[in-house]
Amino acid sequence: MKIIFTSDTHGHVYPINYATDKEENSGLFRIASRIKNEIDGNTLVIDGGDSLQGTPLMAFYLGRMDKYDFNPMAEGFNAMGLNYYTLGNHDFNFGYDAIADFAKAMKATLICANVEDKRGELGIKKHVIHTLEDGTRVGITGAVTGYVNVWEQEKNLTELTITDPVSALAKELEELKPLSDITVCIYHGGFEEDLKSGEKLSETEENLACKISRELDFDIILTGHQHMSVDGVMLDGTYGVQPPDKAMKYCVMEVTKADEAISKEGAALTTNGYVVTSDLVTVCEDPEEYQKIIGDHSFMEDMNRELQVWLDEPIGCLEEEILPEAKLDAALYGSKVASIFNQVQLELTGADFSCTSLANEPLGLHKEITVRDVLGIYQFANTEEVKEVTKADLKAALERCAEYFDYDEASGEVKISDVFLQPKVEHYNYDFYAGLWYEFDLRRPVGDRVVVMKKIDGTELSDTDKYTLVTSNYRATGTGGYECIGNCPTIRTYPEEMPDLVIDFVRRNTPVKEVVNSRFKCIM
Repeated sequence: MKIIFTSDTHGHVYPINYATDKEENSGLFRIASRIKNEIDGNTLVIDGGDSLQGTPLMAFYLGRMDKYDFNPMAEGFNAMGLNYYTLGNHDFNFGYDAIADFAKAMKATLICANVEDKRGELGIKKHVIHTLEDGTRVGITGAVTGYVNVWEQEKNLTELTITDPVSALAKELEELKPLSDITVCIYHGGFEEDLKSGEKLSETEENLACKISRELDFDIILTGHQHMSVDGVMLDGTYGVQPPDKAMKYCVMEVTKADEAISKEGAALTTNGYVVTSDLVTVCEDPEEYQKIIGDHSFMEDMNRELQVWLDEPIGCLEEEILPEAKLDAALYGSKVASIFNQVQLELTGADFSCTSLANEPLGLHKEITVRDVLGIYQFANTEEVKEVTKADLKAALERCAEYFDYDEASGEVKISDVFLQPKVEHYNYDFYAGLWYEFDLRRPVGDRVVVMKKIDGTELSDTDKYTLVTSNYRATGTGGYECIGNCPTIRTYPEEMPDLVIDFVRRNTPVKEVVNSRFKCIM
């Protein structure tokens, strides 16, 4: 049998980078053009979730669902001939109706053992048994990371209950085993251990693929969420893979019974006697087949034209262009983009302090700003939350930020710590602060690097006073190593999404001057 697996495609239907308006090798339609001739009765096409968030295409569509009689992501997956899929954490960002719109448009079956659907419109299966053309019975179940309960806004989960993924999968596996020749777990979560050293990477339960592999005996686990490239790994008899994000690569797995298998380099034997080989395939188009797919979806062109008009709508300008900011330079010397984000949050909430982060890619802003520019630099539908914090809370959060830097005492060289690069690149877990005067001494040990922490006007912070800190709803959960923030009481929340607030800020303040709302220095 063959499995073709995608995950974390994040709204990439077409091979377009919307921020630059340039073509790129990505997207479900291009994948569809490549795999169409590879699919037969012994092939399964599966996706691991995080489909609805990530491109202006989906932001545009989700704001206008009632206007169209198709769902762009569903069209992409249907073109691929998708058989089964599960949900990812970002698929919950837009509430029940967005998931229902997607699920109803999908030809594939939704499998998610740890999601309880109170309204009952999603058609979720806990497991399925798929009989291949050759008679092989494939037992399939799936689950999403339980951290949806930590990250997601309460309003988006009123009609859904997310339970513990491990116990939910164990229950389904018990039912599947007697009826299946081979078992497959689709898990929207990643590996909690370094796959080479076995070192534990996190004490949270965000990623549990290693635990699932050890405690349960699936033959295959298809993982996602971390955006890692894992072309194949054997964990206690369970074979695991993970494709990177944005539909730029997909995984192809060949699975044969051990007594039928021809020995192949890189082959691995599962607990239940299957030989597995796999590879990550870089997306490229089959020109003839791709053009046929585009022709078959010509009904989407009106939406695409409307999208481009919306993206190119001028909203204002800067006094001076902000060139793309290299990640290390921004962290060392401050970010003009982050200062704008923080100013937006401070003006909205009136909080004492603000913190924000940036996406993994270097970001800048043209002098003349369009909707496209804003959606390119702020790619998530985050809302705002105000926390009540103490000086000690702020110190702990800043020490976590200072952990971003790796300092070589002998050479004086500063680089980004592997803590933020392995196993997943997480530049977005470095926060920039506003309303503060703060300094890091990178020569000092991790955990003791914050040497100055005052209000921006130089006023000392009190050890006993309470302050307000505005941050994203994502960071407010404590995610990214900021439990010190997550544990603080929430004072108030705001429903407005940051991209909309940034657009409004630019319109109101054009031409936008350079924003200075912090004093910051790294001592090296």
